[in-house]
Order: sequence, then structure tokens, then C-alpha cells
Amino acid sequence: MNAAPNPVDPPAPGPRGVPSVSVAADRARAQLHEEIERVRAGVEEMLAEQGGGDEDLRRELDALREDTRLYVKKRVRRSEKKLEQSVQKVDQRTRRLEDRFDQFESDRQAAEYRIHSETERMLDGLLQEVREIANLLTKAP
Repeated sequence: MNAAPNPVDPPAPGPRGVPSVSVAADRARAQLHEEIERVRAGVEEMLAEQGGGDEDLRRELDALREDTRLYVKKRVRRSEKKLEQSVQKVDQRTRRLEDRFDQFESDRQAAEYRIHSETERMLDGLLQEVREIANLLTKAP
């Protein structure tokens, strides 16, 4: 009997090159796969010692192997989905913070423009008053 197929292909990198499954999840998956292989080898060895084995037991073992492979695949897919959702939430929060920062910067620039405009208008008014006073002083006998 051949070895059980690998339950999942290696994880593809997610957005921005971040792996979609953590190192701990990879390690746990590898340990689970090793344990499944060890049990499978033990059962096959036991069947061989019994003189060829029972076909029903072999079919049950194959069904169990397939169920295990599907279970592991489902769990990995669920973990990847949760991780992807977490990454999306962080991306959304980052975008919101960037938008707020951009708004603050825009508000700062608008306030700075208003301050300069008001200062210029005030200085123009003062200059006009000084000229009027100078004109009055130069016209006075």
C-alpha cells in the first residue's frame, strides 16, 4: 500500500508576501501527518503479520485515511481563512488611519492658509492706516 497523500499543498503567500499559514500551524500539520503515517504503518504491519489482511479492514483504513486527509484540509482552509480575515481587518484599519492622517494634514494646511491670509489682510489694513496717517501728517501745515 502506498503512503498517504500530502493533505495540503504548501501554503501560497498571501497579500504583500505574508505567508497565509503561520509557522506553528505548519509544524502542527507536519506532526499530525507524521502521527497519521505512524498509525497507518502500524496497522499495515499488523495486517501483514496476520497473513495478508482483511479487505474490509483495508477499505476501512483507506476510508479513514481519506477522512483524515479531508479533515486536515478543512482545518487548514479554515485557519487560512481566519488569518486572511485578520489581515483584511488590519488592512482596513490601516487605510482608515491613513485617511484620518490625510484629513488632519489637509486641515492643518487649510488652517495655515487661513492664518497667513488673515495676517496678510491685517497687515494690509495696518499699512493702509499708516499711509492715511502719513498723508494727514504731510498735508498738515
